[in-house]
Amino acid sequence: MQRVILCAAFLLAGMAASAATVQLKDKASVSGTILAEKQNEVVIDIGYTVLVIPRNQILSLMKDGSATPSPLSSRPMPTAPIVVAPPAEPVATAPVTLPRVGSTVDETFYHSGTVGLKERTVLELAAELGSAVVQVRTPEGLGSGFFINDDGYLITNFHVTEGETQISVEVFQKKSGKTELERNVYKQVRIVALNKFGDLALLKVDDKDAPKFAHVTLGDADALAVGERVFAIGSPLGLERSVTEGIVSTKTRQLQGDLYLQTTAQINPGNSGGPLFNMRGEVVGVTNMKITSGEGLGFAIPVEAVIYFLKHRDSFAYDNGNPSNPYRYLPPVSREKNVSSD
Repeated sequence: MQRVILCAAFLLAGMAASAATVQLKDKASVSGTILAEKQNEVVIDIGYTVLVIPRNQILSLMKDGSATPSPLSSRPMPTAPIVVAPPAEPVATAPVTLPRVGSTVDETFYHSGTVGLKERTVLELAAELGSAVVQVRTPEGLGSGFFINDDGYLITNFHVTEGETQISVEVFQKKSGKTELERNVYKQVRIVALNKFGDLALLKVDDKDAPKFAHVTLGDADALAVGERVFAIGSPLGLERSVTEGIVSTKTRQLQGDLYLQTTAQINPGNSGGPLFNMRGEVVGVTNMKITSGEGLGFAIPVEAVIYFLKHRDSFAYDNGNPSNPYRYLPPVSREKNVSSD
């Protein structure tokens, strides 16, 4: 309002005015009567209001058909001298070991798939990935699991280890120079993190003589299409390294408030905690349940929930003082009784 009042004062004072067109930097133009030209701004009456236009927004002023460039906008910009650096001498660098094609390392803890992995047959993928899938045993039962890195960290279901601390892992590993797999049992298995409500558990093989383990790549369940082929590897009824193939029936089956992948790949007791793979060999889910009254009605936790669990594993850290639950509940604050006095 102050600037408009000042402009009106210029007009009342009888200052010289001239018709002009102001060309702006945003390819717009304003036509009216120039009331005042200052060093940093131009005051123009466009009939129904008065505008104050900064000089740095003006390309040119057209007065009586002649263009006058704005003093501020036409001022040449200072240029720095160009210095051409001599070519750098080649520097010897140490060779860099990259992850396998089509994968990236997240936090150096697990591997996630990217574009570039080609689809292959179940026969090829099962032979390559079978040694990364394990059997998880407790005194009360067994399930499946899979390594997410070569340091011995593995994923399984929470209900496989619920209430248990004595856990062993059975691994089928390839020996150098041999084609057959060798069965190894590791009994020093530590619980790292638990998510009871997401039915996920993170374990770690701590045996001193444990080698580097084969591991899987985590994929993208959101990228799956209904009808796309998938396969599971696990230990149904204790039959280790069993492979079942099927398709994705739906990606958004809601059960007990959570969304699951539904698949026709056969899932049975003992498959729990095992991986569900796409045809590029990426884990897209963790098998955890089936409908017993039907066939081909298996379900898996989407891999996005696994990635979230791993990224926030410190929040789900296992508490030795409460082995059957990953959460510690503080006692409620006691309510003070209102004591009335007569």
